[in-house]
Amino acid sequence: MTRAIILMKLTEQGIKDIKNAPRRIEEGIKGFEAMGGKVTDFYSVMGEYDYVAITEAPSDEVAMTFLLALGSLGNIRTTTLKAFTREEFAQMVKKLP
Repeated sequence: MTRAIILMKLTEQGIKDIKNAPRRIEEGIKGFEAMGGKVTDFYSVMGEYDYVAITEAPSDEVAMTFLLALGSLGNIRTTTLKAFTREEFAQMVKKLP
């Protein structure tokens, strides 16, 4: 399971059609779930980004495929941060020389 934090900014197209954004968000979440992914949290935020999603996917390839499909719709641009749990991080640190 791969985890990611996805930071999203609305494009000009996305903000012009903001009234349909809630529907697009729900459709996007359902599409990701159909690929085996899960959105554990989703927020609309103020500041540099417009939305933040915390996600899990069966693989990096599934996550990337979804992000490419999402971006191709033209309503948002994404920045993705691969995330590790505290436990995963602790295991990595244990392996340090």
